[in-house]
Amino acid sequence: MKIGIGKRQQVAEFLACIGLAMLIAGYLRYSIQGELVAFSKITLIAGGVLVIAGVVLGFQEILGFFSRRSSQLGTNTAVLTLAVIGILALANFLGFRHHKRFDLTTEKLYTLSDQTRKIVGGLTEDATIIRFAKQPDQAFDDLMTEYRNLSPHLKFRTVDPLEKPDVAKEYGATHLGDVILAYGEMKLPIEAGPEGNFSEQDVTGAILKATRNKVKMVCFITGHGEKSLSDDRADGYSVVDQGLKKEGFTTNSMNLVSSNGVPSDCDVIVVAGATQAFFPQEATMVSKYLDAGGKALMEVDPATEPKLGDIFSAWNIRVDNGYVIDASGMGQLLGAGPAIPLVVDYGESPITKNLQRTMTFFPLARTVSVASKSKPEPEVVELLKTSPRSFTVPKLEHNLKFDPNTGVAGPLSLGVAANKNVDDKSARLVVIGNSTFASNQAVNQAGNGDLFYNAIDWLAQDENLISIRPKTATNRTVTLTESQAVLLKWLDLIFLPGIVIFSGIVIWWKRR
Repeated sequence: MKIGIGKRQQVAEFLACIGLAMLIAGYLRYSIQGELVAFSKITLIAGGVLVIAGVVLGFQEILGFFSRRSSQLGTNTAVLTLAVIGILALANFLGFRHHKRFDLTTEKLYTLSDQTRKIVGGLTEDATIIRFAKQPDQAFDDLMTEYRNLSPHLKFRTVDPLEKPDVAKEYGATHLGDVILAYGEMKLPIEAGPEGNFSEQDVTGAILKATRNKVKMVCFITGHGEKSLSDDRADGYSVVDQGLKKEGFTTNSMNLVSSNGVPSDCDVIVVAGATQAFFPQEATMVSKYLDAGGKALMEVDPATEPKLGDIFSAWNIRVDNGYVIDASGMGQLLGAGPAIPLVVDYGESPITKNLQRTMTFFPLARTVSVASKSKPEPEVVELLKTSPRSFTVPKLEHNLKFDPNTGVAGPLSLGVAANKNVDDKSARLVVIGNSTFASNQAVNQAGNGDLFYNAIDWLAQDENLISIRPKTATNRTVTLTESQAVLLKWLDLIFLPGIVIFSGIVIWWKRR
């Protein structure tokens, strides 16, 4: 039995339409269910078979259609349209699979820091960050996308605690907006910053705490007028206290006399600008601690005498009296005077290796240098060098000039790092001729914070954490004097409109 051409064309169109409908229905069912169940498979396969059957039965009519000139022109247009759509789809696919953003801000505010890349890139186990909320947070989601690009072990998801209260209970979330880090058996809440937002430093600090095998303690010696961790005034160290905790350390203030020496749980001790002398017994305690493989950061301000000279001599370190004056004018970039030397030249040390393109400044500093460069042990490196146009003066006066009889010409060293082996331990000592550089008013400016935290990381033998930390935006607010504000107001209200009006009158007069 033969089927006529017209009848065969009708059958082909019918089969193709039914097959196309089945393909669409199967795909929609798969999209809704999220899995390819048996019914969807059968629908898709049957639809494909019917479409192929329709094409076979109507093959002659299809050839005839495409042989016409009008059909060829339409086909070319369709092919070109499909090609453009295909190129756009491929570009979007590649953009999705190989996500790339360009950070054009001066401080690279939207680029994850080297420290974050080291910590997250070094994950060997899965770390999951869960945000418990009903609505997405685009800024936090974008931040998590950057983190996930660093390691396949870093995972992130948002959970509605009202829909899944069992998950919220499992992870200890009690409020909407809580963010929890799960690492192994640990469930660690990530604390938001003062403004309620989660920054890179908050997230990286939590990951650092979770992945450390041992929480190390930094002990600040008290009793000699040192900077206080609880002091939130400009000259205090409360910001340093918070920063060290975000770095994964614990902090403690301790008195050498009452504790009868350096406690055994202190991994690093800090002398932050003592204004009074140590008792000889206290200096001996610190010396014994270092000789047993201890680690210490000592910040010694000018015009003070903490009586730690014997320790410095034993470590081949020279701490001079007087003030360092910087006559180069570089400090004016930060609004600083000549008594606040600016450093852009650094020695070869893990502490300063990532500070080479960064400025640090030291309000009222004294020189700290290598006592004798011929001694091989301990190994001492000068970390901070001032400009050649710097010099020292015995005291601060109104007219600061270099006197070769009483001062030393630059470049001058403001800090050193020393290291020596004690049995199977590495004893380490960092001495810096200023303590204000790490105070609340200065630690978050320029590279001061990175210098302080890098020194602690090196002393604690956590060199893998030494890097430039998450950045903050530079304040570019323009402050005008009263006269400048009045001048700007007159320019805005009178002068500029007057020029426009005058120009309009001149043009009208010429065309009149």
